[in-house]
Amino acid sequence: MLEVKNVTKYYGDFKAVDNLSFTVKPGEIFGLLGINGAGKTTTFRMIMGLLEPTEGEVLLDGKKIDYSVTDSIGFLTEERSLLTKLKVSEQVLYYGKLKGMDEETIMKRLDVLLEKFEIPQYKNTLIKELSKGNQQKIQFITAVINEPKLLILDEPFSGLDPFNVEMFKKEIVELAKKGSIIIFSSHRMEHVELFCKKIVILLAGKSVIEGNLKDIKKKYKKKNIFIKGDIDIDEISKIKGVYDVEEHGDEYLVKIEDESVCDDVFNKVKKYKNITKFEMEEASLNEIFVSKVGEAYEK
Repeated sequence: MLEVKNVTKYYGDFKAVDNLSFTVKPGEIFGLLGINGAGKTTTFRMIMGLLEPTEGEVLLDGKKIDYSVTDSIGFLTEERSLLTKLKVSEQVLYYGKLKGMDEETIMKRLDVLLEKFEIPQYKNTLIKELSKGNQQKIQFITAVINEPKLLILDEPFSGLDPFNVEMFKKEIVELAKKGSIIIFSSHRMEHVELFCKKIVILLAGKSVIEGNLKDIKKKYKKKNIFIKGDIDIDEISKIKGVYDVEEHGDEYLVKIEDESVCDDVFNKVKKYKNITKFEMEEASLNEIFVSKVGEAYEK
């Protein structure tokens, strides 16, 4: 289990992380989110043992993270960190050996991962000759070549099309099922909602939202109603508690202040003809993120 316990980090007088605590169990995918400068990178570095907390501690299976356990950690950085003049096999071999793996094991695992990501033909290709998407696949492979106990993924889907996002998602879920502790960070909230059950959202180094994603969405009062059919937007907009109506393709998104407004909207909508859809859903994580971070800024 990973434990981040009351961690604070100063750079001189600047407090980059402020009394942050969370735990991640084996097999969990945990979302660590925030705008640029929120403290995510500093937190990652403390988790990996690259920075010492000013206060608090980070423990993996009850022990402080140091060089004795770094071989069991994988990290995919937001920035590309590949040596582009190397061949794919050379790059992965280099990273694998840094993790204490022998060459035979590295090459066997590389072959398996290249097949999974449908790029076995690039094993002996120079990295600089690969597309950005395929370079991202190689960077991911270098992060997981050691089948890490703890895996940190910072914007893992950067530059990927929807097909390859699904490919990455499948491998991440598979690693979690095998018991890896996974910390996932992305600015794309829809990606976080794909598989993170617990999250922390940072602002100025401090947690502004934390807990089970399902509970967070349930507690957030504002809801969304999706309607398909012929409606009068102006009439719906005048209902007390409706704060926005948007067109989304062939349907309408009606945003309401809380669940109690749903009945009023339904009573109005049922008078219209050709209504084929009326569904209330919880707000998206993106809406909650924007709202809560905005509130925190205003305080």
